[in-house]
Amino acid sequence: MTIFKFTEARIRDLPLGSGIHRDTDVKGLMCICHKTCKTFVVQSDVRREKRHVRTVRVKIGRADHIRLNVARNEARKLMATIQSGVDPTAGPESTGITLEQALKEHLKERELSDATVRNYQYHMDNYLGRLRRRAVADITRQDCRGLMDQLTKRHGKTTGGSVMRTVRALVNTARRHDETIGANPVDALRVPATPKREVGELDMTDFWSTTEAMSPLMRDLQRTFLLTGARRTSLLGVKCADFDAEAGVLTFTHMKTGGAWSFPTGRWLTETLKARMAEDAPLNSPWLWPSPGSATGHVAEPKRAGVPSPHSLRHHARTMMIAAGVPYAEGALLLGQRLPGASGGYVHQTHLVEALRPHAQALEDMALVKAGVA
Repeated sequence: MTIFKFTEARIRDLPLGSGIHRDTDVKGLMCICHKTCKTFVVQSDVRREKRHVRTVRVKIGRADHIRLNVARNEARKLMATIQSGVDPTAGPESTGITLEQALKEHLKERELSDATVRNYQYHMDNYLGRLRRRAVADITRQDCRGLMDQLTKRHGKTTGGSVMRTVRALVNTARRHDETIGANPVDALRVPATPKREVGELDMTDFWSTTEAMSPLMRDLQRTFLLTGARRTSLLGVKCADFDAEAGVLTFTHMKTGGAWSFPTGRWLTETLKARMAEDAPLNSPWLWPSPGSATGHVAEPKRAGVPSPHSLRHHARTMMIAAGVPYAEGALLLGQRLPGASGGYVHQTHLVEALRPHAQALEDMALVKAGVA
């Protein structure tokens, strides 16, 4: 190592491969002559409470790219930082956020449905016991691969894939809070996609006769599922006040996409719901589908007894809309779905109830004709 006063000429004349040279004017400033280039660096000791913590070396830039006076000014700034006890080479400090803490942050950052929150918590309580208190930064690909294999063997691919998607979401949330967390370890796995639901054809005549044999309330409930295409929780959570019998509008307040959803009921369904409310009036229940023995006061789970599930009936409703000539956008809005693309955010379904009424009527007419109902 040589020590001398740096000048532009002397730096230029230093031979490549000659090693380290230190400046006498600016403390800590050095020029390192490598085999192929010359580099300005600053080297000093980080001290805290009069104790030596570490020696750090910070690169300023190549000598053929920056002038000497610029290197000296940058060196003075870096030296001031180092001598204050700050290590400019140190990355951000780890927060040590655990997977369990990441779940709390994830739930705070998003407006999720109660069912989604319960699903996340169920995964944490029943499948992620080994990882829940681990720092996310310490969770490796091997940990995720082992968990995926274990879940697949014990509970099947569907459960395994669902839990790993939860882990991936929580790790992504943790990464926003802790910059020391690198790539998401779940991204290295081939997580199986959610299997598509297979729905067979619906024999409307058989469906109508099967529901006719049910109790009057369950009969009307099953038919309403088909004629609205509503999700199970959306329809079961309807109150009597949510049905405007005069206008023929059924309002769903429990929506997967958030907000309210107004459905223009067809003529047959409007009369059916009117009769249902009149028949249940002696119960004095606020719910459209009352069940006095239920903890919630309304039907919690519709009896299927040979009819498709509510979600399958939603599939059938969408299929019959197409058969009835309902355009794509109108069919999606009737089902309470958001339209794709930027313009979809400008469309407010509740403002289009009357514009959608002919299409809801077309669905009803198609279903009644197929069922052989006059």
